[in-house]
Amino acid sequence: MTTTISSASVDRQEERDCPTDRPQWVIDAVAAGFDFVGFEWDKSVAVEGAWFDAALAERIIGMWPKWFVFTVGRWGGKPFALSIWQAATVRLLVGWKLQDGTRLYRTLWLWIARKNGKTEFLAALAILFWLIDGEFGGEGYAFASSEDQARIVFEKMTRMVQMSKVLRRKVQTLAGSLFCAELLAKFLPLTGKAEGKHGLNASVLCGDEVHEWRDGALFSTLTGSMSGRDQPMTLLASTAGLKGNFGEELFGECLRKQAGEISATDELVVVFAAGPDDDPASETTWRKASPNLGVSPTLRFVRDLWTKSRGNPRLEADFRRYYLNQWVGVAAHWIPLDKWDSGAPDKKRWLRIAEEMRGRKCFGALDLSSTSDLTAWVLLFPPEGDETRWTILPRLWVPAASIEKRSRDDRVPYDRWVTVGAIMQTDGNTIDYPTIRAQVIADAEVYDIQGLAVDRLFQGHETGVILLDAGLPVQFFGQGYYSMSQPSKDFEAMALSGLYDAGGHPVMRWAVGNVRYAQDDAGNIKPSKRKSAEKIDPVVSLIMATGLAKAGGEGGSLDDFLRNPIMA
Repeated sequence: MTTTISSASVDRQEERDCPTDRPQWVIDAVAAGFDFVGFEWDKSVAVEGAWFDAALAERIIGMWPKWFVFTVGRWGGKPFALSIWQAATVRLLVGWKLQDGTRLYRTLWLWIARKNGKTEFLAALAILFWLIDGEFGGEGYAFASSEDQARIVFEKMTRMVQMSKVLRRKVQTLAGSLFCAELLAKFLPLTGKAEGKHGLNASVLCGDEVHEWRDGALFSTLTGSMSGRDQPMTLLASTAGLKGNFGEELFGECLRKQAGEISATDELVVVFAAGPDDDPASETTWRKASPNLGVSPTLRFVRDLWTKSRGNPRLEADFRRYYLNQWVGVAAHWIPLDKWDSGAPDKKRWLRIAEEMRGRKCFGALDLSSTSDLTAWVLLFPPEGDETRWTILPRLWVPAASIEKRSRDDRVPYDRWVTVGAIMQTDGNTIDYPTIRAQVIADAEVYDIQGLAVDRLFQGHETGVILLDAGLPVQFFGQGYYSMSQPSKDFEAMALSGLYDAGGHPVMRWAVGNVRYAQDDAGNIKPSKRKSAEKIDPVVSLIMATGLAKAGGEGGSLDDFLRNPIMA
């Protein structure tokens, strides 16, 4: 910006008149499928005293590629060319004014699918509104659910300044902040908590990944700090997230604002998302959520993602969330039972596995229950020779009192499973941990156990120490996202490919049908006992055993097996 551009109104009355007809750029945007442009234009026309500063809007559009550059990818370092919807958004934000010459719009809500340049656009807008008014002592802040998340858009701003010949003459990039000496204005990222933010005097706020917000405390504190500014600007952007959180509430409010059900004359709402009944396999549906489809993301990229997600409930939910911009819950079924059953051609084999696997190398995992329910000790045998599947030997226990109660009250057939030998019972109403440890030690005499995963918390620590003292290769295994995510994804890939063979074990199958997953905002997953329909302890043990197999063992690397051409 060679000179500070003022967004103040011009004096000529004729330029303050409110236009009634849509200008050509609005007509073109609506014709291209961006209906929000027409809605917002008509909404602004209806505001008493509002007028459109076309000269300023066009000047900024013309100067945009001279001020801003792309910072990554094949366009890195090249002028930031605005797409139709982006240019329309900029025009609306900077052009519409109130009678006193201040901006009509003071908030932007942008909901858009991944890989559409959301953060790049947000960064450029934040720089623009931080400098455009020439406001002395301006304060700009990037915020999100955490400081690390806030730094993503802030670091994008920093790179944009450094790569722009115009911006770097105006703005200094300091450690952790941007500074404009001419205006004594600063811009910096914030932590994700409301505490300590009440003394701020923000002129520009930039909030990214709204779907991760835990609540509205920080947002309310920051917007409250803008009361002393003549024309503050709040820029908010996000992709959809998981259902049931604060972000979903905000998204719903945005839809009602966009539909005219909630009055929001000073808020520009831009929502790109597929509808709930749209065909997820259709390119037309993809374009609803990705207005830049064909440029970023590429059509091939999205098509490949959709193809890979078919038949995988979790990946399909991810596709809907990230690339259709739909709010999703946990998939109703993580592992379809027909996929699981395909790994066990002989449904009676579970009765013979213990004997067939004698002397074989394996990985084991122990998931200890509370004192009154199911405990699982699972042995996982890698394929040998011409085998293609991994064989599972589950050993499961429940207290005798629990068997009677669950069979009667919950109609879970523990009694029948005990009769056929799929579950072992312990005396009384609590799990007998010494009995379980004795079985694990006995199995170590029969099978070549390469590693034994035990939960590092709960009863697992004591049991793990005892088994270590007995000479077993115990590895303490956390059950949080850090430890469980990759093993859970490996379990998913194996189960959906029919590469686990539990020989039709009825309780193992029941647990697979019960299991649901939990997912954090980084895409990490783990089995969720809270979200699952019933007990999943055998699956938790299987996932931990799979994790050990992936970590390696002589001839037992899951990575090597997954690279085997027989998987194709």
